Amino acid sequence: MNTLSRSALALLCAGIFGSAQAVDLIAVGQLSATASDLSGLSGKLESGAAANLLGGMGSGLAWAGGNTFLALPDRGPNANAWNSAVDDTTSYVPRFHTLQLVLSPATGGNLPYTLSATVTGTTLLYSTQPLAYGPVTPEGNGGGRYFFSGRSDNFDPSQSSANPFNARFDPEGIRVSRTGKTVFISDEYGPYVYQFDRATGARGRVFTLPANLAVTTLSAQGSVEIAGNTTGRVANKGMEGLAISPDGKTLFGFMQSPLAQDGGDGGRANRIVTIDVASGLTRQYAYDNYALDKAKAYNSSEILALNSHELLVLERDGKGLGDDSTASVKRVYKVDLAGAEDVSNLSGAAALLAKAPAKTLFLDIRAKLNAAGITDANIPAKLEGMAFGADIVVGGVTKHTLYIANDNDFIATTAGGKSNPNQWFVFTFTDADLGGSSFVNQTIAP
Repeated sequence: MNTLSRSALALLCAGIFGSAQAVDLIAVGQLSATASDLSGLSGKLESGAAANLLGGMGSGLAWAGGNTFLALPDRGPNANAWNSAVDDTTSYVPRFHTLQLVLSPATGGNLPYTLSATVTGTTLLYSTQPLAYGPVTPEGNGGGRYFFSGRSDNFDPSQSSANPFNARFDPEGIRVSRTGKTVFISDEYGPYVYQFDRATGARGRVFTLPANLAVTTLSAQGSVEIAGNTTGRVANKGMEGLAISPDGKTLFGFMQSPLAQDGGDGGRANRIVTIDVASGLTRQYAYDNYALDKAKAYNSSEILALNSHELLVLERDGKGLGDDSTASVKRVYKVDLAGAEDVSNLSGAAALLAKAPAKTLFLDIRAKLNAAGITDANIPAKLEGMAFGADIVVGGVTKHTLYIANDNDFIATTAGGKSNPNQWFVFTFTDADLGGSSFVNQTIAP
């Protein structure tokens, strides 16, 4: 980064960070990570963990109308060492949980609402066609159901990572279709975007993503896969975020880090991939991960559509509750793709950054949590899920709601002995807080 004068730096910061925020934290809720889910699985995973462990559920979060949300775990428990040849992953079956997240007026404390969380269903994800597995298949396979798996060796080595019949699946983003009958889920392994039947978990449509996102040399070890590829997504940092336009016509997939050819992990030049749901047509847009005040690029965890062209992007460090450190950067930025150029045919950080639209700060999550008495050591390290919810009335004013969830990596208690539950943080905002942007919440059929 070139040296900037103090006045120039101040002007740039003003442009990126915008004006004072009126977005408010109104509630915090949590749920134990040690309970059992409602999958009906009864066996043990290779690591000894229960196959029905509720564990973490904040990799993705989607609103489904009213108080109903869908919560997405990632590839399952792999924090405990058992087999480094597969990065300690297991044959955990990817799934989503149906939740009731209910706001109630608080009777005490410093926040106006309380949030209660109840799991009402668990839906396992599967293909009706055979999938490529390694030596271990998931519990319950058979009868026309071939379950996806979090285990990293579940792939066909003769195919690229884009092969839709690889069983390995690491879900990271989830959105509900306007009909309410299907869900779209993004993944890091492929990366993939699949459409599933919401009631059964059966995979339906497969969206063909651009070839430049995939890798050709596959490995069960992420570090080996990174070393073996000079193009494509970085292992374990593929399509982390997923948004859907309010009219349900466009999906926005978001890579967690730049592609290998664009600078790789730690780089600035990230990509947003738009998918026309009807035709499958894709476009790519550049996004700058750089935080000017920190002189560092941060990975992107989630994306939400305010309207057909403006997005909210969740950026974070990996520090805080979960790894017994202290949080520094947990932010939501706003970016407008209107007028931005398609970078599908471009490669390299310099080329992409020249086309990246400006971003402005919408919400400094850390600052809001600090103001509510939540210290940096108790802010979850991995805030990853983000969804709008139903409007509510606060002090006679109708406000929009924004829910943010943590991914606790299936670690219920940190190495330092701290409880590390599933958590949800609820914020409110009005149209006036959007700096001139319009907000249209998605309408979902009951």
